[in-house]
Amino acid sequence: STVPIGNSGNAADTRFDGTGIGAVAYNYRIGTTEVTNAQYAEFLNAVAASDPYELYNTAMGTQTWGGIVRSGSSGSFTYAVKAPALSGSYSYDAKPVVFVSWYDAIRFANWLHNGEGSGDTETGAYTLLGGTPTPSNGHSITRNPGARWWLPSEDEWYKAAYYDPSAGVYYDYPTGTNGILNNNLPTSDTGNSANFVDAHLTTGDSSFPMTDAGAYARSHSPYGTFDQGGNVWEWNEALFTFTQGTYRGARGGAWNVLAGTLHASFWSVDYPAGNLNGGFIQGFRVASVPEPSSLLLGMLASLGLLLRQKRCRG
Repeated sequence: STVPIGNSGNAADTRFDGTGIGAVAYNYRIGTTEVTNAQYAEFLNAVAASDPYELYNTAMGTQTWGGIVRSGSSGSFTYAVKAPALSGSYSYDAKPVVFVSWYDAIRFANWLHNGEGSGDTETGAYTLLGGTPTPSNGHSITRNPGARWWLPSEDEWYKAAYYDPSAGVYYDYPTGTNGILNNNLPTSDTGNSANFVDAHLTTGDSSFPMTDAGAYARSHSPYGTFDQGGNVWEWNEALFTFTQGTYRGARGGAWNVLAGTLHASFWSVDYPAGNLNGGFIQGFRVASVPEPSSLLLGMLASLGLLLRQKRCRG
């Protein structure tokens, strides 16, 4: 599901960066939660029977953090969410998918843009060239005009996480607060909780560390998103070129880092193909165009009625 992000033309947050971040001149929608293992497995079953783009990382099946297993051989691969762990108490279905590269994330967005099914992953919201897992134009990929689903820009992601449209202010944390978060389990959610490391203590079992997407039901952003702080890092569209190489942006912190990484001032990068940060624990959420307004829907309904009346009279 997605939530609407309105208040177009909001001011940027300039507290940590003189150029500002978070200003978005249009309305859009963003995923209420991170993409889950169940959702990503559906994607794999639709487009990766042969998997020429390496959308499946074998660590998803071999590492306890990963939640998807693959069966069969190339041409007939099938994918399923892992069976529950910890005597059945740790279910993988609603855990955020990890071990996904930036290219995996935008290919997932293309699949949504193209209507799911067995649609093309190389064109749509983004154009990926070369026919290889790492596209030949990887360092110049930008969102195409007319995209219906996409990976959030850094501004879009930041606004959804930290901006309060009622008060017109930015908070320090994506729970609508400026107070330091606690890392309680979701069953003890205080409204200011997230999945991260506090004083070297993880929220849960460090081998099975993810919390279900949206499990912190009281700790949502002002717009109603969940887990934009903690759980897993989330890719965004930002492109950074340094002397060491070219990177894509990630924000929000994760289950294995301290609370400071969940703060609005903190940002991170990774190679688009992943694995710079020693664990490849990026996940992602998607964004989309706003739903038609009730006024527009009413106008369309009235137009349809008028056309039907004309046909009847004719």
